[in-house]
Amino acid sequence: MTDILVHVIDDDEAMRESLGFLLDTAGFAARTYESAVAFLEHAHDLAPGCIVTDVRMPEMNGLELVRRLKERGVALPVIVITGHGDVPLAVEAMKAGVIDFLEKPFDDEALLQAVRSAVDAQEREDQQQAEKRRFETMLEGLSPREQEVLRGVIAGKPNKVIAYELGISPRTVEVYRANVMTKTGASGLSELVRMALLAGF
Repeated sequence: MTDILVHVIDDDEAMRESLGFLLDTAGFAARTYESAVAFLEHAHDLAPGCIVTDVRMPEMNGLELVRRLKERGVALPVIVITGHGDVPLAVEAMKAGVIDFLEKPFDDEALLQAVRSAVDAQEREDQQQAEKRRFETMLEGLSPREQEVLRGVIAGKPNKVIAYELGISPRTVEVYRANVMTKTGASGLSELVRMALLAGF
């Protein structure tokens, strides 16, 4: 967990220190900020992890922070901490893209579980994005004709139909299909289709 950084934003110093200690004890690296404004000064270069923020703070509340992060293209998952009267604000934050919210007082384990879930979701998203870029590169490496054949395959068309539409023989379509499988490293048709769809082909 050491390469995962949890950013804790709360204007209450005791709460910041308590959360920082809890996260450190659980094996997470934590960095604390006294305000959303202070955090945004560092938001251009953030390590993988997640953000835990109080929803009600002076200068800029948690909801406004979420909007600012979205504007800047910061994709780290956000968990908001809310007091009893701030639940409507927390719900609004969820609609704006917050992954979870915890109502005070909350159990330590509830916070740690929320952080673990957020980090797991972020890792899955990062893996999917890396996979997407890899597939895009592979598909860009196909010749124009191979791409045409691939489009036919994805559309579920038989070789004969693809051949007719492209004005080539079914045997030639088979050759192109084999080339596509080799170049992409797909183990079968289902993987090839998944690659193409993920890459937005």
